[in-house]
Amino acid sequence: MSQKFVPVISNTSKPLMPTTNKRANKLIAKGRAVRRFDRGLFYIQLLDREDGYTQPIAVGIDPGSKKEAYTVKSESHTYLNIQADAVTWVKEAEETSTMMRRSRRYRKTRYRKCRTNRHQAKFKLPPSTRARWGWKLRLCTWLVRYYPIQAFVVEDIEAVTKKGQRRWNSSFSPLEVGKHWFSQELRKIGEVWTKSGFDTHTMRGELGLTKSKNKMADKFEAHCVDSWILANWFVGGHIEVDNTAMLYIVPLRFHRRQLHALQYSKGGERRSYGGTLSLGIKRGSWVNHPKYGLCYVGGSSKGRISLHDMDSGKRLTQNAKPEDCAILTTASWRTRKENGASSPCLKAGGSAPKS
Repeated sequence: MSQKFVPVISNTSKPLMPTTNKRANKLIAKGRAVRRFDRGLFYIQLLDREDGYTQPIAVGIDPGSKKEAYTVKSESHTYLNIQADAVTWVKEAEETSTMMRRSRRYRKTRYRKCRTNRHQAKFKLPPSTRARWGWKLRLCTWLVRYYPIQAFVVEDIEAVTKKGQRRWNSSFSPLEVGKHWFSQELRKIGEVWTKSGFDTHTMRGELGLTKSKNKMADKFEAHCVDSWILANWFVGGHIEVDNTAMLYIVPLRFHRRQLHALQYSKGGERRSYGGTLSLGIKRGSWVNHPKYGLCYVGGSSKGRISLHDMDSGKRLTQNAKPEDCAILTTASWRTRKENGASSPCLKAGGSAPKS
């Protein structure tokens, strides 16, 4: 069984080297540290230290169209493996909103006249590309808060190119534009190294590791094996995997507020749909309910809010009172379990973490 590690930050919120869960419990018992919890990650904050010695830590990133993986590793230990679902719904949502907006301009109703394109000749990132790569950047920024990360090693992915059309290959491919934007933003928080898929395949063969053909499987060999290899290439230290425990993260989909519903409503009254608040509570927030336990907030109706299961995302109730929900944190993702087993980061540090 692999040893579990807990992130550590100083009393000034500077990330320090992670420690074992046993030592973390001892520091808490002695009053030298306090428990902290952030959207699936348990960590401790020291009360008597502002700084400390750190070792190089790298994050290996294996991008994907449906699933992607992140590994936080030093020369001595693998601290965290993450398998995250990709953001895939933005393109379809933008097409629907564009269709609805254009159809309103043919009705007998007031509307804003078309304006000149203010973004012409400027850098343009399509909404679906921005959402897909922005999700990766948010996770990396989140990890930097709790680990002293020095470098990010990203598996370089190539778009379908057209022979003899240099402009298309460098500018018109959303994949190429997105990955270059991601690398540019990622360099603001650490070093960025890239490795081709062939390089990853070669290093995987040298270590005798195999990758699963089932890309949707909840297994280390599906995606995290590549992210681990990329991180290990930078920091070294291992010839075999020392930690295969994973944290599963699923991004939440927030629906934009719609001016008009897709279907006509009787009486001409538009029902409210979309938005980011439910009776003053930000949607996606993690709450503790006396009946349903840990869950997250969905929509609202008739003075009540809906609560959703953290593991499956299914709605638990539409009749929850806001005053009965103890808000733990705002969030744009949820964590889920693998085959009924609880997340390793949720159980780290002994008893359940407190907000």
